[in-house]
This record gives sequence, C-alpha cells and structure tokens, in this order.
Amino acid sequence: MTSLVGHDAAWAAWRAARSGGKMHHAWILAGKRGIGKAGFAVAAAAELVAEPGLPQPAPEMHPDIHVLTPLAANDDEAKKQAEGKPFATKRNITVDQVRQMQRRLVTRPTLGSRRAVIIDAADDLEKSAVNALLKSLEEPPQGTFFLLVAHRLGRLLPTIRSRCLVLRFAPLEDADLARVLDTAVPGLDAREREAALAFSGGSPGQAIAFAEQKLGPLSALFTRLLVQGDPDLALRGELSQALGARPDRERQLAAVEAARMTVAQAVLTVGDVARPRLIEAHGALVRLAAQVPTHNFDPGLLLLEIGGLLASVAPTREGAN
Repeated sequence: MTSLVGHDAAWAAWRAARSGGKMHHAWILAGKRGIGKAGFAVAAAAELVAEPGLPQPAPEMHPDIHVLTPLAANDDEAKKQAEGKPFATKRNITVDQVRQMQRRLVTRPTLGSRRAVIIDAADDLEKSAVNALLKSLEEPPQGTFFLLVAHRLGRLLPTIRSRCLVLRFAPLEDADLARVLDTAVPGLDAREREAALAFSGGSPGQAIAFAEQKLGPLSALFTRLLVQGDPDLALRGELSQALGARPDRERQLAAVEAARMTVAQAVLTVGDVARPRLIEAHGALVRLAAQVPTHNFDPGLLLLEIGGLLASVAPTREGAN
C-alpha cells in the first residue's frame, strides 16, 4: 500500500490528535492525486476503530469502516468489478450513496465504540451529495469520524472545509518513491524506471501508472513537440499511434499527466521569454487533467489538444495550429 511508505509528518499529526483526548470528528486528506491519501485513510481508519484485545477483520471487511467511491458505470462494469477485473465508474459519488451511508450511522458501531467513513474522493461528490454530507458533518453521530480524500482542496465548498481539519500530504521523497515503484512494478527497464520517477512529481500512483502504461515513447514525443513544434501535424499523428486506438480513461489521464510534467520540467530550464507560454500551457494541462476523469473525451481529439498545447510553446511557434 503506497500510503504506508513515507508521509511521516501526516502520520505524526494524525497520531498526536488521536492521543490528545477529544479527537476532531472530520478530516480532509489533501494532496495531489496518486500520492497515497486513500491508502492512508484506510490504514488510519483501521487504527481508529480497533478496540484493545478485540480481534479485528481486514479493513476492507470491517463492518465499522465505510468507504464511498464512485459506483460501477453500468451493469456490465459492475460484473467486471465482481470478477476482479478493471472497470469503469460513474463520474460522481451520488446522493443516494451518502443517504444509504447515513442510514447506517443511526445504529451503534458493530465491534467497538467508533466507526470511520471514508469518502474517496470528496471532489467527486454530486452537489446534492455534498449538501447531504454537510448535515452529518454538522451533527456527527456519536463515535463517527469522517476522512475525506481531496485531490483539489479548492473545489470543496467552504462549508465543508470549515467543519474539517486539513491534513496535507507532500510529495514522497525520491528514495521512498523508488521503493514503491520497484515493489509495484518489479523488473522495470532502467530507462522506463528513470522516466517514471522523473515524471511522477513525487506521486507513487503517478509513477506506477506511467510505468504500467509504458509511456516512455509518448514522453519522448512530448519533448520533441516542445522543442520542434509540429507545423505539419506529423508528431501529433505519432502521438495517436503511441497512445493506441482505444485507450481507457486511466491511460488517457496518465498521458495528460506525462505531458503536464514535461512542461513543468521545461519551465525550470527555459529563459524568461519562453516561460510565460510554458506556464500558460501548464495551466491548460492542469485543467485538462481535472476533466479527464469525468468527461468522455475522444482519444484522438484529446491528443490533438495535448499536442497543440505543447507545440504552441516551441521556438518555432505554430500560431495557427
């Protein structure tokens, strides 16, 4: 579990709060996507609900740990989920899911005096689900604690943030990141490993996704676009071939993140003239990355958008393209 590597400061803050007597009932776990917040939430919840001397089931089977995530997109995807296969999810956590959870909270915890509710991610709550959750945060049931995973803290309503303590997660140190990657993707080619670490931004989830998706060729094309531009669209054609004809949403997101990191690294090395254009392109890619999990992009058009953003900041500025 990636969250169990690193994040010493977050663990120290959490455990200090637990040992301090009256613990706050609601926490936001804030940090970039893939950094290990959800894994931390599960492990922290397991510590929270455990009763001394009482055997505890695994967290995923624990009756006092409730996890809300987006449901399978449809019946076919639900079947894949049941079979342990990769599956597509709905865009949001629904108000019905929140209300079902609230109905369970009217009873006492099963194995002890505490229960934990994990929402992964709070960014994905429907508007009506946010309003329903707010009622529980305002009047929490006895012994109930909320852990809200948030990739983009600014997207949460002030009314939610004001009722929670924020626990921030920093990028992992290089040694911890490499350890997670080598465990998750053993035997990785040295060049692919180096690229995955370089493009991770300190996020183990991002490093693993990069390595598993084999995005090395794609990243090389991103760099060429930044340096050469793409006046005849040839490089953007190569991007489509490198990504594949029918990439799933996870692969699309990994590609956007790789493009964003390519630009972020370039910002550190270019002169003052090119920097504003790179910063503008980086902002556009950040917005695009936020949309990929919830929008049904045509993969070809998505790559044209990415390629156009990268090519537009090359020394041979494209203008029309």
